[in-house]
Amino acid sequence: MSLEYEVKGGELPYVEIVLKPGEVVYSETGSMSWMSSNIEMKTRSGGGLGKMFKRVLSGESLFITDFSVKHGDRGLLAFASEFPGKIVPMELGEGEEIIAQKDAFMCAEKTVDLDIFFQKKLSAGFFGGEGFIMEKLTGPGLVFFELDGDIVEHELAKGEELLVDTGHVALLESSVSFSVKMMKGFKNILFGGEGLFLATLKGPGKVWLQSMPMKNLALKMLQYLPRTRGGGGGSGISFGSFFGDD
Repeated sequence: MSLEYEVKGGELPYVEIVLKPGEVVYSETGSMSWMSSNIEMKTRSGGGLGKMFKRVLSGESLFITDFSVKHGDRGLLAFASEFPGKIVPMELGEGEEIIAQKDAFMCAEKTVDLDIFFQKKLSAGFFGGEGFIMEKLTGPGLVFFELDGDIVEHELAKGEELLVDTGHVALLESSVSFSVKMMKGFKNILFGGEGLFLATLKGPGKVWLQSMPMKNLALKMLQYLPRTRGGGGGSGISFGSFFGDD
């Protein structure tokens, strides 16, 4: 029987999970937002030093925390998204895999295995926007992802390709191949404004794209922050002038 949960909050979403005796949910440390007093927390390595090192590479914390009901017939547990966007719940079957961008993992049933996924092609890692390392989650069980902005789903037929600007790839089924293609045309490279490389997703399988990657938003906001000349000749951000210091 699957977990009882509800995703709330609109563009600033959170998920509330109702835990019953025997049910266990885990997340990276520091992710829990609120919980009832009968929820018990247990922090663990989650598979020893090897697993801990892999989680650090994928952008997660060293340790993970298990949540379960200490007493009573049910307890409340909540996780809030760190960024405006969507929380995507996904029920994985036995042995079913899903590949996710770094930092997308929110929480999951303890039966779900969290590991890292290495891009098979070095070019995808160096230029793909999501880095050489992504996350791989294997069922069975329910897992929750937090993604940036709105989510667009595409079902790719066998051999069908989708070219995606870097950073917009959120989730993909393990049957979808991920590679990188260089932009064609001298003028496209110099003046196109889309970067030198595009991620290439090739079916069969399903992909989930995010409309507002956090990295893109951060770079856009940086353009509007006032800068001041530092003492060493370099430039820096003047937060005092930005917030109107007297």
